[in-house]
Amino acid sequence: MRAVVYSAYGEPPVVTTVPEPVAPDGGAVLEVRATGVCRSDWHAWRGHEPVPLPHTPGHELSGVVAEIGAGVTRWRPGDRVTVPFVCGCGACGYCRAGDAQVCPHQTQPGFTGPGSFAERVVVHAADTNLVALPGSVDFVTAASLGCRFATAYRALTAHGRLAEGDWLAVHGCGGLGLSAVQIGVALGARVIAVDIAPSALTLAAELGAAHTIDATSEPDPAAEVLALSGGGATVSIDALGSPGTAAASVRGLRRRGRHVQAGLLLDGPTPLPMDVVIAKELSIHGTHGMAAVDYPPLLALVADGTLRPDLLVGSVVGLDEAPAALTAMDHPPTGPGMTVVAIG
Repeated sequence: MRAVVYSAYGEPPVVTTVPEPVAPDGGAVLEVRATGVCRSDWHAWRGHEPVPLPHTPGHELSGVVAEIGAGVTRWRPGDRVTVPFVCGCGACGYCRAGDAQVCPHQTQPGFTGPGSFAERVVVHAADTNLVALPGSVDFVTAASLGCRFATAYRALTAHGRLAEGDWLAVHGCGGLGLSAVQIGVALGARVIAVDIAPSALTLAAELGAAHTIDATSEPDPAAEVLALSGGGATVSIDALGSPGTAAASVRGLRRRGRHVQAGLLLDGPTPLPMDVVIAKELSIHGTHGMAAVDYPPLLALVADGTLRPDLLVGSVVGLDEAPAALTAMDHPPTGPGMTVVAIG
């Protein structure tokens, strides 16, 4: 089969021919129909996260079941599915409790093994990790849920407990942040979007953000959030992942507000204003994707048009263009919206 492969960190990835995968016991092989190009894939390619080499990236995927391994009972070839970017083992206590996203034995296509920048990909523990797609949800839209939209949905609903009328501050309006903006608006929140890119802020406003803040011209975005919201956000999310955005997210909360850290913090220890956390009795939550068992409510909102993740797709390319799309992340984005690779 054809797949994107790189043999060393930072080496230009290429489309080449590799052996087709075989379904493991309990697992499945999927024919990949679409896969998102995510900054996490770029981090792995650059060596910020260790992956086995040579390596095929890709973890935001949708497709069709091609083959099932021994012991799989819930799926058959031809089923239309998507997959969380964290796949649980299906046997541990966390998986049995519905928390596969923190499974200590988790697998991740595109990180622990070959990913979905390929015509086929293996998913382990298929009965735990595959998610059925409604007929009205196409493959590109399903892939755009990826780690961004699904992570934002769980961050706001499970950790943020966002309710109608709440103030939501979104720090960083890349794919994850714009997903949070759209979801927050759909849930009835009043959204404040913070970013440094005018194009991202324009799209956030088009998605329904009540206010936007240009962090390049506003010396203290947290103070502006406090002012615009009349005392601070009820829920705030750092969707970028930097010491500055994490601290601003916390400082912009109202008393007893909730901060959710969704953006990866890869530059070592990140100091937070714990004096503010204590004085305001704030809650701080980490979030790491969403288990397959939690997908049905999200997919129902996508299927009925309440949520439109497809609006966050900036471009759709073929497999031959995937290497360039990945390496382009060396530079600032030229426009908002994610890239999806359509295959087959």
